[in-house]
Amino acid sequence: MRQRKRRARAGFAEAAFLHARAAADLADRLEAIPRRFEHALALGGGGLFSAELSSRPELAARIGAVIEADVASGDVELDPERLPFAPESFDLIVSPLALHWANDLPGAFIQFRQALKPDGLLLASMFGGDTLTELRLALIQAESELIGGAGPRVAPFAALQDVAGLLQRAGFALPAADRDVVTVRYGEPMRLLSDLRAMGETAALRRRSPHGLSRRILARAFEIYRERFSDAEGRVRATFEILTATGWAPHESQQKPLKPGSAKTRLADALGAKEQSAGEKPDGG
Repeated sequence: MRQRKRRARAGFAEAAFLHARAAADLADRLEAIPRRFEHALALGGGGLFSAELSSRPELAARIGAVIEADVASGDVELDPERLPFAPESFDLIVSPLALHWANDLPGAFIQFRQALKPDGLLLASMFGGDTLTELRLALIQAESELIGGAGPRVAPFAALQDVAGLLQRAGFALPAADRDVVTVRYGEPMRLLSDLRAMGETAALRRRSPHGLSRRILARAFEIYRERFSDAEGRVRATFEILTATGWAPHESQQKPLKPGSAKTRLADALGAKEQSAGEKPDGG
């Protein structure tokens, strides 16, 4: 993965439209939170979060020192699963499109929570399970037709329903997750692969298919891609699902759910309705 990111440095800025979108989305979310963050860590994104802050002076004024870190660039080169920071170092951690490369996502979330001060905020986006569905299906069909089986070609991604649960498991308070589905259209499937290389997002799987990705397989996959996933104008679509995880390091000042049975107002009173038991028939039969 580090090798791919280093090779992608030269063309990253031109191809990183999804990373820029993710960085802008995280900045939008921070603008809605009226508080100051003295120490921040930006993990991933090749400096795009700091660039986004420079275009938003009001938000930048509420964020103090920012450390830019990535696997192959930034102020610090690091492994997101082995953070080199002392506990409670940051008030804010943002991570635009980096965590889908983590082998141990629950472990990475635990390290983020430990690196946050009490009441510190994590905002992390990553590619989700619907990402590159079209490419995945085209490659599987091509290999099945030509060699009678298919190996892994696209990295696995987390599912939306898992992310909030992983945050809670890692000890975050008020965990939440949402999704943004982006459809990109290309004149040719090869242009999609070129963008993935320029982003440093081509597969870096340890367990690869025993069969190399030959020109014959790739050519057939592109044919299938055009046949199955073209629009009326002949352009092919590529789906990217961006999941955003939000969680707070626990603090006594945070809201906590009420205990069952502790409510002081009945729902029926709030709705102006008549309360009835589950077995009672409503008026009029």
